Amino acid sequence: MSRPVTPPQIPAFVLVRPQMGENIGAAARAMWNFGLDHMRIVAPRDGWPNPAAVAMASGAGRLLDAARLCPDLPDALADCDFVLATTARGRDMTKPVFAPEAAMAEAAKRIVRGERVAVLFGPERAGLENEDVARANAIVSVPVNPAFASLNLAQCVLLMGYEWMRATASVTEVTTEMAGTDWASGQEIEHLAAHYEERLEEAGFFFPAHKVASMKLNLRNMWSRMPMTRADVQMMHGMMRQMVRWKGRGD
Repeated sequence: MSRPVTPPQIPAFVLVRPQMGENIGAAARAMWNFGLDHMRIVAPRDGWPNPAAVAMASGAGRLLDAARLCPDLPDALADCDFVLATTARGRDMTKPVFAPEAAMAEAAKRIVRGERVAVLFGPERAGLENEDVARANAIVSVPVNPAFASLNLAQCVLLMGYEWMRATASVTEVTTEMAGTDWASGQEIEHLAAHYEERLEEAGFFFPAHKVASMKLNLRNMWSRMPMTRADVQMMHGMMRQMVRWKGRGD
């Protein structure tokens, strides 16, 4: 088999003897969620093309149109330089065993070097056979509940696709939606602290005298610890103003 001139920049996800068309379609959706569109299908039980797969794939139907149908695993792996086999159970084989995160990081490094990488996923009933795993260069061991180790095909594809995205994309681990506001500036926080200290002083909050300094220090420290937006600051000012107005009414 002749190789394409330019190696693909993504791994091939190889579904080995998948049984249900719905799971093939769901796997296609999972792949496309993470920008993966190189699917190979080895000897699907219900033949190919499969209407159930097309229906389940929904917006990812283009992956199925481009999927390569292979009669057996050797044919599917003929042009691959590095093969990972996903499994949730031990195989008694001398092979490197990667966690999913490390496996996709390794795949990314190899692809950058110009290698062709494939990831094998077994059929739904029992996963990959030992003969399948023997053709892989390394194993991906998914940490699951040992009392219920079976993963749905599409779920496993989704997991590996997610780890591929983490390994190759700039992922921001934590963000804050600002909801139309910005973080309060130091000057705004200082003004808020002074407002509360002034009003609390008028209300006689700072008592007894020998504790006043530490109470004011604790209050200032509290404001500095709180990540406040401008909207938060405006609301806190408004709350204090309303309490002062309420006190002035003499209710």
